[in-house]
Amino acid sequence: MPLYTTQPLKIYNSLSGEKEDFKPIHEGSVGMYVCGPTVYSNVHLGNVRTFMSFDVIFRYFLHLDYKVRYVRNITDVGHIVDDVDEGEDKIAKKARLEQLEPMEVVQRYTVDFHDILKAFNFLPPSIEPTATGHIIEQIEIIKKIIDKGIGYVANGSVYFDVVKYNETNNYGILSGRNIEDMLANTRDLDGQSDKRNPQDFALWKKAEPEHIMRWPSPWSDGFPGWHLECTAMSTKYLGNHFDIHGGGMDLKFPHHECEIAQNEACTGQSPVNYWMHANMLTLNGKKMAKSTGNNILPGEILSGDNTILSKAFSASVTRFFMLQAHYRSILDFSDDAITAAEKGYKRLMEAIDALPTITASNSSSIDFGAWKQLCYDAMNDDFNTPILIAQLFEGVRYINLLKDGKETISAEDLKTFSTAINAFVFDVLGLSDEKGSDSNNDKLEGVVNMLIGMRNQARADKNFALSDQIRDQLIALGIQLKDGKEGTSFSI
Repeated sequence: MPLYTTQPLKIYNSLSGEKEDFKPIHEGSVGMYVCGPTVYSNVHLGNVRTFMSFDVIFRYFLHLDYKVRYVRNITDVGHIVDDVDEGEDKIAKKARLEQLEPMEVVQRYTVDFHDILKAFNFLPPSIEPTATGHIIEQIEIIKKIIDKGIGYVANGSVYFDVVKYNETNNYGILSGRNIEDMLANTRDLDGQSDKRNPQDFALWKKAEPEHIMRWPSPWSDGFPGWHLECTAMSTKYLGNHFDIHGGGMDLKFPHHECEIAQNEACTGQSPVNYWMHANMLTLNGKKMAKSTGNNILPGEILSGDNTILSKAFSASVTRFFMLQAHYRSILDFSDDAITAAEKGYKRLMEAIDALPTITASNSSSIDFGAWKQLCYDAMNDDFNTPILIAQLFEGVRYINLLKDGKETISAEDLKTFSTAINAFVFDVLGLSDEKGSDSNNDKLEGVVNMLIGMRNQARADKNFALSDQIRDQLIALGIQLKDGKEGTSFSI
């Protein structure tokens, strides 16, 4: 019997604003679409948190024995700077600034995205389609929307008529916005725009002569609107009506609102049963921003090459830190918080490592079955990872009591307990036991510090040739020395 039949799941649905019983469209199967990255820069930590939330959701569905088709796209065209319909495509702008072909930019940052997610132990999605690979599908959807009288052509561009759509539908159903209020609070069109209404959004944009990324269409040489790609790819691989659509809280409006409108205009039905949104990540209590310097990249956490943290932290420690907060709550990243998380992570791993040393007794003095169900109850309550982690530490307490002989466990319960705690820690939360890598890091640090001492002595002896040789050979091995007032440090 599949596990999902005994573990009913509730999901917070952004569409209703309530937790709802999860009932898949097809029994035993889940179709889930998550908005992926726009690949014009290194993936930032907030993105990693969002994708990590859905990685855990994906993992838990698999753990419950569901068959899951998880689709996460790559946006490689059509995303305009500042998320409006006028201006420059983010990827084209980056290509111009770096004097590269747009697809060179796409390739560079897609590789970075995959490398970072692999380092943080993400499972790959079932399908990872790209916007540029689905131009034909997007054009076909535009044709349908025009045929329904909801899309209109203006000077080679095509726009979605929000006011016309709202006559029979509800534009604002997801975000809770009222179209009359939106129109009242929007500046009047100045006559230079091709839109009929300020809230209309682009389905297809005619490319200006200098625009690099362009494709032929019935209306002009141009490129699709940002919102259209997700409608095209989600429906192609999951059908016109599927279970779950996820993304960051910032995508709720306008991106996801526009997706709903496009789908309903084409098919006459709501596309998704459950809309899920992950909340934002702050840094030291403030919004992360490159412009203010209040920013850190995921790779900089792993290397320690940053001015925010006191040292490097492993991928599993970072992952453990992030999962200590519920995916719908704001999470603040700081040196103190991740340092505390590292201590908790190590306690958890030490306890799991001690499990094989526990000797079974004739009977159990603890109800391990009840503990196991409490772990499921946490995840069944809208994937509540902080409550699950609290239950795992209750399991750590049990392990310590068993080690000290203060409680007993039967052979059958020991097997059940070990299987469950390993499944929740490694399969569901996606953590890894990094004690081996920690030991190696300690050894590396010791060797490098010894060489730094030798280099300092060489400099004191004015043996600059040897000093430079040590520095240069370390650089060749990927180890950068930094000389400062407080001495010499290194980064990898």
